[in-house]
Amino acid sequence: MIESPCIGVCTVIDNKCIGCLRTSDEIKNWLHFSDKERNKITRKCLKNMEKILNDKETKWKNLT
Repeated sequence: MIESPCIGVCTVIDNKCIGCLRTSDEIKNWLHFSDKERNKITRKCLKNMEKILNDKETKWKNLT
């Protein structure tokens, strides 16, 4: 099985999935990438997800 950062919220806005944060090209070509390329993309996506969550947490704390 090929792993992916997909979380099942498959909606692309401005060429980027709002769920996994992959670009349309990354999603379209996922099965053609090498394991090394997929791992690099997955790490990038996870890093971006973490940044978004941290930013939201910071904004939430500032509201309280």
